[in-house]
Amino acid sequence: MPDIPSLDVSGIDSEKSAQVDTVTEHTTPAQNDTKYIHRLLNWGVETRGWFYHVSDLHAVPNVFLQGIAPVPLKEKTDVAFSRMFTFWFTIFDWLTWPLVYGLSTRDSCLVILFINMLCTIPPAYFVIFGPKLGLRQMVLTRYSFGYVLGLFPVLYNLASMMGFNIINSILGGQTLASIANGNMSWTVGIVIVAAVSLVISFMGYTVLHWYERFAWIPVLITFIIAIGLGGHHLTNPVVFQPATAPVVLSFASAIAGFVLTYVGLSADFSCYMPPDAPSKRLFWYTYFGLFIPTVLLQCLGAAVGACVPNVPAWQAGYESGSTGGLLAAMLSPVGGFGKFLMVLLALSVTGNIAATFYSVSLNFQIIFPFLIRAPRCIFSIVGTVIVIPLSIAGAHRFFGTLSNFLGIIGYWSSAYSTILALEHFLFRHGSAAEYDVSAWNRPRSLPYGIAAFLSLAIGFGIAVPAMDQVWYVGPIARKTGDLGFELACLAALVVYPPLRWLEIRISNRI
Repeated sequence: MPDIPSLDVSGIDSEKSAQVDTVTEHTTPAQNDTKYIHRLLNWGVETRGWFYHVSDLHAVPNVFLQGIAPVPLKEKTDVAFSRMFTFWFTIFDWLTWPLVYGLSTRDSCLVILFINMLCTIPPAYFVIFGPKLGLRQMVLTRYSFGYVLGLFPVLYNLASMMGFNIINSILGGQTLASIANGNMSWTVGIVIVAAVSLVISFMGYTVLHWYERFAWIPVLITFIIAIGLGGHHLTNPVVFQPATAPVVLSFASAIAGFVLTYVGLSADFSCYMPPDAPSKRLFWYTYFGLFIPTVLLQCLGAAVGACVPNVPAWQAGYESGSTGGLLAAMLSPVGGFGKFLMVLLALSVTGNIAATFYSVSLNFQIIFPFLIRAPRCIFSIVGTVIVIPLSIAGAHRFFGTLSNFLGIIGYWSSAYSTILALEHFLFRHGSAAEYDVSAWNRPRSLPYGIAAFLSLAIGFGIAVPAMDQVWYVGPIARKTGDLGFELACLAALVVYPPLRWLEIRISNRI
């Protein structure tokens, strides 16, 4: 396997190391910051805020309240590095792609394999920033985008995570409803899945990692049994038209949009690990934890999807209950045991949703810094209140909404990950010592962010003519297929270095 460059911490002397330890839960801004930002931050730092007083959650020992402040060195005690594998192993995607894109099983699996091999790298790499810096992923973004302009990636990321929560809530709700023989609507199923996810997200970092360690087991068992029961049907797929470049590129964009978007929350789940955590091990644990289940389940979905039209029971299940109904039809030969497995499978998506709710709450605190002392779980509740009605409304347009959504978010995450990588390797010399952790909420000590913002905007703007979406097909995409993901990355790669160099020369600070 190739060598993965790790963050260089050799340049951090004892004083600099102590800096991370002495960062209080919420450092105050510098005196030369604007009066507005100073008052805004102090409201949340020097007082506890009205949310804190009206809620008794701060007195409940198992409800996690830690916010977006850097994790002090004395609290970075998580040395169970291998559970980064099981944590990400629970993040899975099982969809009948051939029914959406009209690709054969072979063509689908080849695209799934190679796109995931490439796009899993950024989320896996940024995980190692958590132990070295103790910063949440979107707080780390400020070291490229600045304090104010850094809100734009946060908003993109928040929209992406909420969108995935909606999709997973729909999938889980449909699966629960499919086993109730008409006695449960999709709406009730969605509410159950969202509520269970919310409770898990309340518990915070430690409980979330513990839950994710085991949540993948029922998924594995269920799919093994489903393959055993329906495997003989997989030899009779529908004959699809030969793959064309536009279809393959559009499918690749959707695949990239699923896995690459996790770069927006990578460091959130490793920031309690010590600075000397083995970077290479964390990278490979995360890489294979994401890559293996994603590829296996996406390929299984491709194989099953290619056979659905030729299996009447599967077709009926798919038409009545989408993906959940299809799974119920595959497990129906084992009767009540199959329904039990379906319940476990439906509830397994709570692992995806709970982890995302955890990061959603952190993103809310970045957007609203004056609520920095509000219990983090308040924002998880807000996220749930948003997700449930949108999931119910979107349940009957699942696949159209999904393919469109995944393609769109792939564009911004492509440019975003390129910008952060360039910042780290070109301008901070690949070293953790180049990040002043104590400046995390001092706007005057952070970059202006103009270079990063313009690079993101230009990358997305160049991607527009190459988009191939339900609501819009650009002039480039009409001839070549969806190239938005690739062009967004390329644009950021070309534009960011000179703009950032100019920004440093003007501001005289990195």
